[in-house]
Amino acid sequence: MQQQSRIVISNQQGPHPDLKEVVLKHIENRYQKPISTHSLNAFKIADEYYQKHSGHFILDSACGVGESTYHLALANPESFVLGIDQSQKRLLTQNFKCPPNALLLRTDCIDFWRLAFKAGWQLQHHYLLYPNPWPKKKHFQRRWHGHPIFPVLQKLGGQLELRTNWRIYAEEFTLALKLLNVDCSDVEKWHADPCITPFERKYQLSQQLYSVKAIMK
Repeated sequence: MQQQSRIVISNQQGPHPDLKEVVLKHIENRYQKPISTHSLNAFKIADEYYQKHSGHFILDSACGVGESTYHLALANPESFVLGIDQSQKRLLTQNFKCPPNALLLRTDCIDFWRLAFKAGWQLQHHYLLYPNPWPKKKHFQRRWHGHPIFPVLQKLGGQLELRTNWRIYAEEFTLALKLLNVDCSDVEKWHADPCITPFERKYQLSQQLYSVKAIMK
């Protein structure tokens, strides 16, 4: 029997007070950290698939064991689904075989998104499913919307979907998208049927899930 998941505990009671200042700073300044060799190598492989499936390419970022990539590929047989995660160990723990229209690659998301932007990628869909919430207030800039990479997500185009078990994370993500002038939904309660990630399955047993959708253009 699967154990119920822990509720996110934070010293924030609402969106981070520095969100607007931080996001606007990141919009004005390009992120310059060097890109790792293993990410460059992974991107070369991924770009070959992108060139064959441009216009029908789905990116599943920080996919963990890749279960979500598997389900997204089955649900979108006309598209190609790429799952990326920084942990080779996680990617090797899957107990399923990806369908022909899916691929799992080890790479750093931050590096990969920058390379995809530089190469002119335009996604059909982009999924960010249950990112680490980094709930401590001092760790705000480790959340995707607080990180310097955030503006690059807009450049990759397509429909972006975030799912999380922490409402504040979803609220912050929506506010950050609006600072990019992105058309996005309000925070919506989400019920997965079926669940497509181990975290989604675990969280839904004991708490409310949330979703934010946006058209990145």
